[in-house]
Amino acid sequence: MSPAVPASPSLASIDITALKGVGKSLAEKLAKIQVYNLQDLLFHLPLRYIDRTKITPIGALQPGVNAVVEGVVKASDVVFGRRRSLMCRIQDGTGSLTLRFYHFSNAQKQGLVQGTRLRVYGEARRGSSGLEIYHPEYDIFDGGQGLDLVDTLTPIYPITEGLTQGRIRSLMDQLLPMVNSQNVPELIPGNLQPQGQVISLALALKYLHQPPADAPTELLLDNQHPYQQRLAFEELMAHNLSLLKLRQTAQSEGAPLLEFKAEVERSFLDELEFNPTKAQKRVIKEIYRDICQPYPMLRLVQGDVGSGKTLVAAAACLQAVANGYQAAIMAPTEILAEQHFSNFSHWFKALNITVGYLSGRQKVAQRRHQLAAAESGESQMIVGTHALFQQEVVFSDLALVVIDEQHRFGVHQRLSLRAKGRLGGLRPHQLVMTATPIPRTLAMSAYADLDSSIIDELPPGRTPVSTVVISNNRRAEVVERVRLACSDGRQAYWVCTLIEESETLTAQAAEVTAAELEQLLAPLSVALIHGKMKGADKEGIMARFKAGEVDLLVATTVIEVGVDVPNASLMIIENPERLGLAQLHQLRGRVGRGSQASHCVLMYGQPLSNNSRQRLSAMRETSDGFLIAEKDLELRGPGEVLGTRQTGEMRFKLADLQRDANLLEGVKVCAEQLLQQNPDLAQQIIARWLGKAEEFAQV
Repeated sequence: MSPAVPASPSLASIDITALKGVGKSLAEKLAKIQVYNLQDLLFHLPLRYIDRTKITPIGALQPGVNAVVEGVVKASDVVFGRRRSLMCRIQDGTGSLTLRFYHFSNAQKQGLVQGTRLRVYGEARRGSSGLEIYHPEYDIFDGGQGLDLVDTLTPIYPITEGLTQGRIRSLMDQLLPMVNSQNVPELIPGNLQPQGQVISLALALKYLHQPPADAPTELLLDNQHPYQQRLAFEELMAHNLSLLKLRQTAQSEGAPLLEFKAEVERSFLDELEFNPTKAQKRVIKEIYRDICQPYPMLRLVQGDVGSGKTLVAAAACLQAVANGYQAAIMAPTEILAEQHFSNFSHWFKALNITVGYLSGRQKVAQRRHQLAAAESGESQMIVGTHALFQQEVVFSDLALVVIDEQHRFGVHQRLSLRAKGRLGGLRPHQLVMTATPIPRTLAMSAYADLDSSIIDELPPGRTPVSTVVISNNRRAEVVERVRLACSDGRQAYWVCTLIEESETLTAQAAEVTAAELEQLLAPLSVALIHGKMKGADKEGIMARFKAGEVDLLVATTVIEVGVDVPNASLMIIENPERLGLAQLHQLRGRVGRGSQASHCVLMYGQPLSNNSRQRLSAMRETSDGFLIAEKDLELRGPGEVLGTRQTGEMRFKLADLQRDANLLEGVKVCAEQLLQQNPDLAQQIIARWLGKAEEFAQV
């Protein structure tokens, strides 16, 4: 087919309507899948492939396998069972096969009459009448004439309502003859491509849209073909470059230069009841090195549950205040924010530093006072929930922002708080903390805009938590275990996953559980805490629990982060199969914070899925947060593990952070070199792969 448009201009400069048959209506549908020009269409890559290059005898069909068969209709009837369906029986001399249609038109029924010759494509399954194909694609032979088989594997594309696979393929048929190395330029220099292998981009794209019949199908289906890896490398690089550019932009604005005040740090450390670990001291030094620079710190601090991230944050905030500025720390829950407020107030009291507190549930007068104190500079250190980034919150001179449990916040929330710190064109330094370790592959890609520090040591005196997994059939034994522990002077948590009774979920509600346990464990003191309670009520219950007045705290996952009661040495988690690995690990981290032996009981409901079984086994086998994070990545995939920060932000067309982890080291090196040596090429790579999503990280 002759090209519809000249081959010389860049495909990115040619509107999609240049293709035959693409009018306003189709262009609008294509825009829904981010296809606006010919380059966008070319980079709209197949999700997978199906093989229609050969005919399979019906007698050789295997269940669960997609295949093309030919046969003659022997019978066709509408069957009324649980659902009305059209059943069509075809034969080819080697066997017979049933085609089943639950959605069909009258014209379709009339076309599938006895004697009609069909070519059918679909997945064979075992059914009540032998092998069946549900809703197959099919063609009717016209006048006994044969149908030509395709000579390439058939691509399956991402589509949207109103777009069909056939329409996308027909557009590709028009486009691919135009593609050459002039209108799809190479943007990665040959010496930077993986292992020095120079693979033509134009050739790789044409091949992947129409793989030949002898293409290595297994490699293509696993996305391991060299041409797929070539494109995955460039796509990963585009995302990496976009984050590096974000960092470059952030650091070009300048930040308050915070000089190290040794005497203030000494006074702070002298007031502590403990000595920081070597790991804490190392990370604090890394932070000091950053904030002494005239551009914004962008640092991620990872530390397992109980490793002491809050102290590290306090040391950083102290330097901001000692230099005459304000610092703010944002936490995802009121319980964690209240814990931080308590810790910071205690640590900073002797240094005469005023700590303010902002949350969404404060009374009007209290909130008004806190807002005024933040704006005037009276509050030197401000602790809060997401209320901190609301429009009415104004800071006097914010120089440091700490985001705790960053995965709970969207990137826009994080950056909007940073935007509140403009000081004569300067931006605040930013410290991002997480107790949910991020697998290295994800940290290298999704957090390429941040430097990374790891607190890889627990404070002395922490005891490892012994974890057991048992069925809820043994509930009575577990209740008795709680009685013995509490009667011995220790305290316990009982974690439920619901607040109110629900007929649709099997997990027992926290309110019902608390009432039952209060009866069963009398005269022990049982209290209930959940996220829907008023802030003052939650504070009161937590204060009583910390003081030892409550033996058993029945709670929802609101206690996942921030709760620190050293005397609590036993945790029961009901229906743990409903929670992710990271959340289970966080919950378990609420015990083992004192010197006595601590235990976590995972009491599951039957039946357990294979995935749930693997999660619970991982919890039983290790308490290492990084090992758990790797297992979580394996089970859930990168999209879910990344959480809020990356929702809708890192959508890959071909690459996969887990599968293509082996490429990431090269991607990182290549992206850094290219951005430094040729920023124009870097920008073109970002535009090619991210298009209108390029600015996803900007506010």
